[in-house]
Amino acid sequence: MSARAQLLALLRRSSLQRGDFVLSSGGRSDYYIDGRKTTMSGEGQALIGAVGLDLLAAAGWEPAAVGGLTLGADPVAYAIANAASRQGRRLDAFTVRKEPKGHGAGRQVEGPVRAGQEVVVVEDVLSTGTSALRAIEAIEAFGARVLGVLALVDRQMGGPEALAARGYRLVSACTAEELLAPEV
Repeated sequence: MSARAQLLALLRRSSLQRGDFVLSSGGRSDYYIDGRKTTMSGEGQALIGAVGLDLLAAAGWEPAAVGGLTLGADPVAYAIANAASRQGRRLDAFTVRKEPKGHGAGRQVEGPVRAGQEVVVVEDVLSTGTSALRAIEAIEAFGARVLGVLALVDRQMGGPEALAARGYRLVSACTAEELLAPEV
């Protein structure tokens, strides 16, 4: 079974919940995807690293770093950076705080990323694209160049379209439709 198929199975088993949920947008849904249940597990980390590197290669992106808005993006970025390191490749991770730090250097972007570098913004679950766009805004203000966005799950709620309208491409490991489909 491929790493992508294993990741999809793990997301179904660990992160997909059925019921009645209020989403951050205020809308309602009969399912919820709690990406952290997968992204913060050891098994998830290994699979996310492998799948993330495959997605970067398929997109033709060679970023210096990957990261996004804390908290959902953090374990995704760390898994991909770790997988690259295990292959002898240099790929760093960064975190974008929701607000600039109120003390010390007052940074909003944390990690070894530098102005002028090319980066990819990552997400666990992309819905409307708001979190990814907030991360893009912060990282571009910092001085890095965003190649695109990588998500584990595209919830198919307008995120890819919102990103495309701003000139960014999305690659994802799977869609909500795939996640919700019965296993074969």
